[in-house]
Amino acid sequence: MKIPVGISGRHIHLSSEHLEVLFGKGYELTVLKDLSQPGQYAANEKVDVVSPTGKVIAGVRILGPVRKNTQVELSYSDARRAGFEAPVRSSGNIAGSGAAKIVGPKGEVEISEGVIVADRHIHFSLEDAKEFGVTDGQVVQIKVSGIKPGILGNVLCRVSEHFKLDCHLDTDDGSAFILSNGDFVELVK
Repeated sequence: MKIPVGISGRHIHLSSEHLEVLFGKGYELTVLKDLSQPGQYAANEKVDVVSPTGKVIAGVRILGPVRKNTQVELSYSDARRAGFEAPVRSSGNIAGSGAAKIVGPKGEVEISEGVIVADRHIHFSLEDAKEFGVTDGQVVQIKVSGIKPGILGNVLCRVSEHFKLDCHLDTDDGSAFILSNGDFVELVK
């Protein structure tokens, strides 16, 4: 059975507190486009992210809505080039992760943790999880066909009634296998 792919470029999720520091009191994000997961969107707004070594990644897209904690998601290539400490983690698991300075049009914020390389994962609705025979937290492999085929391991299954079927990979994985948004992979258990 096929699973659609979404390739995630570098992006940032902001807390409401940090959004106000960066863009001004009472500021609200504006929607550029909806993303594959219900209620999630790419915002028009961008910020600059500065590594502890002083290198800047300019124009990092904000994804909304706001979250409890600020989190920067980079590819491993981004992190290495710019000097960020960025462990591979699931979204939201930022304890002990990398530091950064975030610069917006109205201010800047220093975060002592929150920079990660997002793990490979598949979002499953409850129905999709049942159909594919997977459970929340299960780790699987996916098969990529095409011009540069292969198997990707350590793919986390995330199951929720709020999710829509989609395999999320970062730009490093997408480039390595010549995958684009909307391509398909197959589940391998």
